[in-house]
Amino acid sequence: MSLVVDWRVSVGLVGTVYRYLSVPLLGPVGVALVYGEDPLPFLVTILVAVAVGTALEWQAPDDDLGHREAFLLVALTWLAVPLLGTLPYVIAGNGTVAAPVDALFESMSGFTTTGATVLGDISFETHSHAMLMWRQLTQWLGGMGIIVLMVAILPELSVGGARLVREEAPGFDLTKLTPRIRKTARILWAIYIALTAAAVVVYYGLHLADVAPNMGLYNAVAHALSSLPTGGFSPEARSVEAFSPAAQWAIILFMVVAGTNFALFWYAAIGEPGELLGNGEFRAYLTTMAGVSAFVAALLFTGVGLATVPENVPAIAGDLEHAARQAVFQVVAIVTTTGYASMDFTTWSEAAQVVLLFAMFLGGSAGSAAGSVKIIRWYVVGKSLRRELFTTVHPEAVRPLRVDSSVIDEHTFRGLVTFVLVFLVIFALSTVVVFVEGVTNPDLSLSALEATSVAIATLGNVGPGFGVVGPMNSFLPFSDPAKLYLVALMWIGRLEILSILVILTPSYWRR
Repeated sequence: MSLVVDWRVSVGLVGTVYRYLSVPLLGPVGVALVYGEDPLPFLVTILVAVAVGTALEWQAPDDDLGHREAFLLVALTWLAVPLLGTLPYVIAGNGTVAAPVDALFESMSGFTTTGATVLGDISFETHSHAMLMWRQLTQWLGGMGIIVLMVAILPELSVGGARLVREEAPGFDLTKLTPRIRKTARILWAIYIALTAAAVVVYYGLHLADVAPNMGLYNAVAHALSSLPTGGFSPEARSVEAFSPAAQWAIILFMVVAGTNFALFWYAAIGEPGELLGNGEFRAYLTTMAGVSAFVAALLFTGVGLATVPENVPAIAGDLEHAARQAVFQVVAIVTTTGYASMDFTTWSEAAQVVLLFAMFLGGSAGSAAGSVKIIRWYVVGKSLRRELFTTVHPEAVRPLRVDSSVIDEHTFRGLVTFVLVFLVIFALSTVVVFVEGVTNPDLSLSALEATSVAIATLGNVGPGFGVVGPMNSFLPFSDPAKLYLVALMWIGRLEILSILVILTPSYWRR
């Protein structure tokens, strides 16, 4: 049988993505020039992007992008872009990311907004300002979605754009804010850019007001570039612990914003705030974070949630503001899969860490930059459970599943349940794989809780885990094969699994 997928169309468009990716690479070049650093790693990467992109474009025939080619394009793009993103790390040759596998891990973690790191030393002594800013920029580019960006700027993708966007973020369809998907993509990116700019202004404004002394312009830009995409990378070795309480509360605000469906902000901007305030998923999102935060705050305030407290961290037990801030920050960071840390939560008790582990499975809203399962799926699953309980008592009743005023058809519901089940199966299998790595790797020792956190942190694009992969540590001790496995988890987790599984089936390639 002949192949029914014209891979040349997909590969050619990946080349187009490469050529356009050379533009944001000019940002780190500018940073390098400002700080008197070597821009060569980025200039070489720009040349490679243009050269390889042009060569790949020559492979594409004039055929239209079909449904099957759309699947392949999305999967290849999210592999090819992180591969290109490794070049600056390898060319610079500084620190642990000079090794190709480590560079790929860091790049994939950046573009998928996972926030897990293999940097052995996060400092300007080891890495340039430009390199650490590139690390931040990879997250910002991946946050809203590379394909969404391409749909916004490439006229050749305007016809199949809706299909592409759907495959990049499967699940519930993207809210079409306008009749044209290209215009919708542009609006979403405009909102994303505006919110990022607002974060820079707020962060740096706190610095100018002398309430956030460490939040200079560089840090303000760097943290805005990772707050809005729910990325979690920081040029500070101890993440957000380096900043004042005022800065931490500001970051909490923007993490909550980043985990909200961006379409709701559009409705609010055009004078329809009821779409935001009346949205059931948004209410569930805020209520869930508030409930989990209150529980963790109670554990910290009473001291039950603390195992040890580092000497350089003020006492939490009995300090209501401190306990509330640490609890809210970590819960919001994990639910939105941002991955920042305001303190080393591996010093918390096992009970508090289990609550955070639960939060890793929640995720933010559909249509946001957040990862993991996402609140909307749990919201619908909860409604389905209530429906089943009701119809068990009243078998003659007919109760359709509704999200606000919309009815969830059975096809969508089956897809939702399938995703959740497949997610949990891959998570369980990956936990076993990671635990075996911990047993067989002499440089690594993992408890069951730590192995579990590694699996969900990478598959759910959450970022840090517990213990050796805690927020102040890194994934560096893992072997190269294990790191490549975790890279694969980040990749399939960012595309929500099913888009990748489809192209691995024989029926996808043949009639």
